[in-house]
Amino acid sequence: SGDPYGLGLKGERPEKILVINCGSSSLKYAFFDTASEAEPARGLIERIGGQGMRLVQQGPRGEVARELPRGGYEEAFQAMLVELAAKETGVLREPSEITVVGHRVVHGGERFSEGVVIDDEVLREIETLNPLAPLHNPVNLAGIQAARRVFPAVPHVAVFDSGFHHTLASYAYLYGLPYEYYEKKGVRRYGFHGSSHAYVCLRAAQHLQRRVNELEIVSCHLGNGASLCAVDHGRSVDTTMGFTPGEGLIMGTRCGDLDAGVFAYLEREHGLTGPQIDELLNKKSGLLGLSGISSDMREIEKAAEEGNSRALVALKAFCYRVRKYIGAYLAAMGGMDVLIFTGGIGQGSAGVRSLALQGLRCMGIELDEQRNRDARGFDEVCRISTDESAVTVLVVPTDEGRMIARETLRALNRSYLTRVIEAHRNDPIPIEVSAHHIHLAQDHVEALFGQGHRLTRQSDLSQPGQFAC
Repeated sequence: SGDPYGLGLKGERPEKILVINCGSSSLKYAFFDTASEAEPARGLIERIGGQGMRLVQQGPRGEVARELPRGGYEEAFQAMLVELAAKETGVLREPSEITVVGHRVVHGGERFSEGVVIDDEVLREIETLNPLAPLHNPVNLAGIQAARRVFPAVPHVAVFDSGFHHTLASYAYLYGLPYEYYEKKGVRRYGFHGSSHAYVCLRAAQHLQRRVNELEIVSCHLGNGASLCAVDHGRSVDTTMGFTPGEGLIMGTRCGDLDAGVFAYLEREHGLTGPQIDELLNKKSGLLGLSGISSDMREIEKAAEEGNSRALVALKAFCYRVRKYIGAYLAAMGGMDVLIFTGGIGQGSAGVRSLALQGLRCMGIELDEQRNRDARGFDEVCRISTDESAVTVLVVPTDEGRMIARETLRALNRSYLTRVIEAHRNDPIPIEVSAHHIHLAQDHVEALFGQGHRLTRQSDLSQPGQFAC
């Protein structure tokens, strides 16, 4: 096809797609026009529910920043629409041009493995998953409900962060708990950052002019939230985040991997309640907790360079955890062709990349320090490994918005095909099987067709006694 890497945005018809990502106090958005090659417009509205909101939008017609009155999600949506249709810097003549809205939803549980057109039943299903992601799903749901009121006449699609990881095998997603906790309560590894991991793998394959299903890739999404993913021939086979986004790497304010006995100790010896422990692990730990300075890696690195010992420990602990999981995922896949760094830290910090890859020459990973320092990770794909390195190391700018737009189109296409199939459900369909076969022994034939049944021989095969029928 004209887009062998699957990064193009083409649907059954031209679409103008609005991508929405609601946070607890923010609204990220992006606008894509499938009929135009122009750069998409992207924006962020912060401080929703605070004393006053702030909007920043970048697009093909320039950048704008505005202070806005206090408001909730619906006021933020209205401000977004005004800016998208602004005469000087907007990309729409009027908001009614939007034909579909794609929403990022963090947790899809076991029910949602791909994007889905939203109806009332899907909304109820997402709501049942709120206990699995209490910091994220309720906010995502509120954003969907607000957007459906603002855009009542167009389809809305939910794209799930956990969807990319539905290819994990049971031995990779199960915890060592009694099986009924998985079977009855859904306690298992789900994984997140799926849109980012999927996008950068496709982008790396495009850069290398290889098919993604030919490659073994380890993707490192390093930001305020951070995770690694092992992608074996295009399929996620393991990832560091688990039942919640709190497992795995050390993050901005999340602790990552932790001995479960610590929970009982904190409750027993220090009287902490469940909500207090949850706040400790998710909002007061990670880089912030270790350094006592900040959750921002830029500030951690600056303090470490100035001799702050706790900042240095936080930096080294963060990079060590990344390095450890890189080795684990090479072992899980039995090899590695490409190692990717992405996310705010992965794209922006040459120091973190260098520390994370220290000592990995034994695994075929050789970093070119000059290329690493020169990498413009927010603008383009950059190779930072040496020419001799057996593993190609790339810095790849992530684009979760484009991936959500892509999955939104795929969900629309599936919905269209489903409607066509339903309309022709009773029509006879001629079927021919070509270049596929099934091996049947006589006992299989009799199980299928009855005792003593004999298939009609058509032609002999190369193996004695075998024939096509």
